[in-house]
Amino acid sequence: MAENVFNKMAQRYDNEERVELANTIARGIGQYLPQSAEKTLLDYGAGTGLVGLQFKDNFKHLIFSDLSENMMEVVDEKIQAGDIKHAETRSIENLKENEADVIIVSLVMIHVPEYKALIKELYSLLSPSGQLIIADFDKNDAVYHEKVHNGFTHEEMNTAIIEAGFKSAEIKTFYDGKNIFMNKDASMFIASALK
Repeated sequence: MAENVFNKMAQRYDNEERVELANTIARGIGQYLPQSAEKTLLDYGAGTGLVGLQFKDNFKHLIFSDLSENMMEVVDEKIQAGDIKHAETRSIENLKENEADVIIVSLVMIHVPEYKALIKELYSLLSPSGQLIIADFDKNDAVYHEKVHNGFTHEEMNTAIIEAGFKSAEIKTFYDGKNIFMNKDASMFIASALK
C-alpha cells in the first residue's frame, strides 16, 4: 500500500493559509449546525482538527477520524493541550453505525475516488434524523491532478446525496477565494443533508 501523503505532512500541516481556509469553512458550516448542544459531532477526514475543534462548545461529544494516523496524533495533542474532555480520536475502521448526530466532511471528497460510496457509508454512521454537512470545492476546469477531483457540480453532489438515502439536501456556494485550490482561484460549496 502506498504511504499516506498526509502522514508526511501532519506536523507541518497547520500553516497560515490552511488555518485561514479552515476558519472560513468553519464559519460556513456553523450556519448549519443544530442548536442543541446535547449531540455528537463526527469530523470525518478531520486532518489536524482545524475545522472540527472550532465546534468544541457546540456539542456534548466530538469524534475526530482520519485515515492518517499522524494527523490523528496532532489532533490528540490539541485535545490534550486544550483539556477538551469530551473529544476523542478514533480510527475510521472503529466507527459504528448510528455513531453521530452530525457529521462534517471538509475538503475530503476531492481526495476520494469513490466519493458516492463514502457518502453512503457516512449515511450509515448517522443516527436517525442525523445531518451530514459537506464543505468542498465547486467544479473547477482550471484544476487538474490525477489523484484529486477538480471539484463537484451542485447537481452531481445532490444526486450522490439523494442516492445514498438522504431525504433532502441544500447546496450552495458560500465562498470565493484566490489560489485556494491547487494554487487556482476557486469557490467552495456547503451541502447540508438530512437522514
